Amino acid sequence: MTRQKVYVTRNIVPEAIEKLGKIFDIEVWEKPTPAPKDLIIQKAQEFDGMMIESNDIMDSEVFGSADRLKVVGTRAIGYDNIDVSAATENNIAVGNTPGILHESCADFTFGLMLSLARHITRSNRVVYGGDWKIFDQTPYLGTDVYGKTLGLIGLGLIGSAVAKRAIGFDMNVIYYSRTRKIEYEEKYGITWVSDLGELLESSDYVSVHIPLGPDTQNFIGKKELSRMNENAFLINTSRGGTVDPDALAEALQAGKIAGAGLDVTVPEPIDPDHPLVHMDNVIITPHIASASAATFTRMGLMAADNVINFLQGESMPACLNPEVLPSD
Repeated sequence: MTRQKVYVTRNIVPEAIEKLGKIFDIEVWEKPTPAPKDLIIQKAQEFDGMMIESNDIMDSEVFGSADRLKVVGTRAIGYDNIDVSAATENNIAVGNTPGILHESCADFTFGLMLSLARHITRSNRVVYGGDWKIFDQTPYLGTDVYGKTLGLIGLGLIGSAVAKRAIGFDMNVIYYSRTRKIEYEEKYGITWVSDLGELLESSDYVSVHIPLGPDTQNFIGKKELSRMNENAFLINTSRGGTVDPDALAEALQAGKIAGAGLDVTVPEPIDPDHPLVHMDNVIITPHIASASAATFTRMGLMAADNVINFLQGESMPACLNPEVLPSD
């Protein structure tokens, strides 16, 4: 009997590839960059399943020409790179990896916040550059984190994990969300704010934790940045498209906010000549908030399990379009 075939778009989680290889015939794209779109279209015509990364574009053209493809497992929780509606129209299941990365992302969010507040990365560059000549703390006088107000935009698993950490720093935590989360308010003593502008005006730190979609593209733009306090910091570990990078650069250059910590940008990688890259009060990291070794591997294994389970007629750990699943 001919084995089913699975295409893997990156050779970065060997445990997941090994697991797939025990069951299916697999082929792996060996380069660290995404495969060309015409190749992805070709593989969608030749393979039963795909395990992909968050920067592999799976749009209506790919799904519309996918004669054989039945399931896609993305090693990510976000799916702005996937046209789920097009997948559904072509009866292709799409699985993601929720419930794994939130603790690692929350740790990283706090890392950015602390680094911004206390000039950790900036002062470290001074030492590395050989410019630490005398003991003088005055160039690095920072801002406290404890006792300050943290405004969370979005309160899903990641946002709530950040709130949990903030309570340990005796922060006053407020949040803006489309739906009020009473259980987290009671658990952590945090406060829901119904108006985004009020949150922006009241926060010393604003942390973005919303998915990217048509309604959240440039969710934080010129208008929103103008509502922030000039001593406030913006942190974004969600998706680059939720914050307008040009508006952010303009606000920072004008001194309208104190700084920004960005793990995500538009585009990725960000243009090295973009003004944000050269500001001392901006920290940019290469989309690594979820990249602890354990979390990275668990996400890969869950993405593989989504593919394995679907092709073997079992329940997927997480499916974004369950309407395509076979009925019992």
